[in-house]
Amino acid sequence: MFVFLSFARAAQDPPSATAHSGATFATLSAQADAARNTDRLDEAIPLYKKALALRPGWAEGWWSLGTIQYDRSSYEEAGGAFLKVVALAPTNGTAYVMLGLSEFELGRDDLALKHIVKGENLGLDTDPELRHVALYHQGVLLQRQGEFQAARETLEQLCRQGVQSDEIAIALGMTLLRERGKNPPVPGSADAEIVAQVGHAACLAGQKKFDEARMVLSAAIGQYPKYPAIHYAFGLILTEASDLPAAVAEFKREIENNPADVVSRLQIAAATYKTDSAAGIPYAEEAVKLAPQQPFSHYLLGMLLLDTDNDEKAIPELETAQKAFPRETRIYLALGTAYSRTGRKQDAARARAMFQRLTEEGKKAGAQTEVGSADDGKIPFDDVLSPKPPQP
Repeated sequence: MFVFLSFARAAQDPPSATAHSGATFATLSAQADAARNTDRLDEAIPLYKKALALRPGWAEGWWSLGTIQYDRSSYEEAGGAFLKVVALAPTNGTAYVMLGLSEFELGRDDLALKHIVKGENLGLDTDPELRHVALYHQGVLLQRQGEFQAARETLEQLCRQGVQSDEIAIALGMTLLRERGKNPPVPGSADAEIVAQVGHAACLAGQKKFDEARMVLSAAIGQYPKYPAIHYAFGLILTEASDLPAAVAEFKREIENNPADVVSRLQIAAATYKTDSAAGIPYAEEAVKLAPQQPFSHYLLGMLLLDTDNDEKAIPELETAQKAFPRETRIYLALGTAYSRTGRKQDAARARAMFQRLTEEGKKAGAQTEVGSADDGKIPFDDVLSPKPPQP
């Protein structure tokens, strides 16, 4: 389902229509449509090409040609045709998604993700299958890039819509296990079994069936307790289920298996913020030592220090994060608090002013937060920390 998508029927209702003029063009286009509608695709392709040579602005002709080529796995030709459609109809979301799907098959992942997302933002037609295919490919592309939380949220939409397949389970499993790259595990292997079980549990969690998800993952861990990131995956699901003590225990088990694991430490630090920030500080400090180049580690450590009134120590950590993310409003909000508490009134005023300016700019532009995550986009600002308002 998620590899091939037939457009033999969809092509009968192209995304836009233009009036035909000129006897030769009218004849060729009518012959091309007739050949397509009767599944004489080998005849339809050259007829469409001849008609388009006469009328290159015929968007529905490019659409029909693109869908035929896509169904025939001629993805280079399909992509070229869909490029013509989006140039002629730049608000056509369905055409952008089809362009992205063609690029996916050609291995052009960056372009594929860009165009699929743009198409979804513009809006698709009413075909639910196309929507499902777009979501699946978007999730896989995000997983390949290491954007694990975004990938998980995208793929779990399919689970909530009742769409289930082995492909979805594998993609979700690779996502929770933080596996980058294009190659899924070999079918029938132990890796494939574990990844599928983790993905199945994630799908259940996405449907809020947390008890069932626990049972599936507990069974997998019972078989493979040392499998890389399996405790981390369980911790994520327990976090989603709001069972933070159990989640922290799993993250700690992951650290036992992999002492160099940074993201499990950050998850523990995030889970303890506001409830027991002092307990989270050692984990954030270890994360900073293990990955000093990771600005989110500095931000999280700074927030924990700020919450425990270690304001002087918090400032350099927050300033490090600010240099990496100069347009993230919440860093300025936190810095305003820290500067104010330590008597740095001018710095506090500047931080507050920057917070206000960026907030207003964000409202006007509809901007998203710039900071992504604990591990390349995995723990977003919106889901983790919100600093106390700066004190006067």
